[in-house]
Amino acid sequence: MPEPQSQVGPLDKDLCGIADLHRFRHAACAATFDVFIVHKDAVYAAQAAQAAFDELAHIEANLSRFIENSDVSRINSLGKGHHLQIGLSTFECLQLSIEMSKQTDGAFDITFGSPLKGSNLLNLNESEHTIELLADGIQVDLGAIGKGYAADKMGQVLCDWSIDTALISAGQSTILPIGTPDNLAGWPLSLSDPTDNRVLAKIHLKGLSISASGLQKGPHIINPRSRRPAKGKLAAWATAKTASTRRLTAASADALSTAFMIMPVDKIRDFCKASPDTSALLIPSGGKKELLRFGNWENIIFYYQ
Repeated sequence: MPEPQSQVGPLDKDLCGIADLHRFRHAACAATFDVFIVHKDAVYAAQAAQAAFDELAHIEANLSRFIENSDVSRINSLGKGHHLQIGLSTFECLQLSIEMSKQTDGAFDITFGSPLKGSNLLNLNESEHTIELLADGIQVDLGAIGKGYAADKMGQVLCDWSIDTALISAGQSTILPIGTPDNLAGWPLSLSDPTDNRVLAKIHLKGLSISASGLQKGPHIINPRSRRPAKGKLAAWATAKTASTRRLTAASADALSTAFMIMPVDKIRDFCKASPDTSALLIPSGGKKELLRFGNWENIIFYYQ
């Protein structure tokens, strides 16, 4: 059973002062996952957090391309025209990945390694939970959506444990709120410039998952169209609206923040206009720094334009 952690991190500074708040940590998916639970019973909160971390371990075992015999590793060994049965979590994450690829006109793409690229090269059979690759040499990487997907599934576990006030942070890049602490407008969080850690905005997160992508780790985001590192933006944030129907909103925000690093600004503006549940913040690269924002950002204090 995980013990509450005492280290002070960026999130702790924002959440300091919330009554009956317990924090638990677990390393997975090349990141540190934090689970903040508001509950009077610390032991029960720890048990619920452990159940969520167990779900995280199960998801990583299936979705990681670096784990031998994971679903994704087996997919990446699959030849054209062969069918492979995969687990429910992998199938669900692939379904959402294909949907996000279509919504972003291919800016979000989990396939690489083949002259032919795109989600149209993956054929999913929902009744059999199988996948077929329509070309040779296709490799699948769920790294741009997997942490968000894991956060969503962990959130479902916490809800099953009747935890109604919690916050899940996947590497502090994708955050899923559950409920709101008493007497607060939302979960108090800060958004920071990835290049100098300057605070850009203070937000009260309520009913929204939020995810960030940027170049602080170098040019690791690849434009699937040009197959070259993404250019034009230093960072992008995306929000997706949560719902009681347990939609995969952290996964959607995770995918969109990557897509927004690649899509032209006018396309992002149009996307947010057409999708009222989605908002975007962008820091363009080059010249004077500015913060571009599209969609509906409520309960936010912006520190510079």
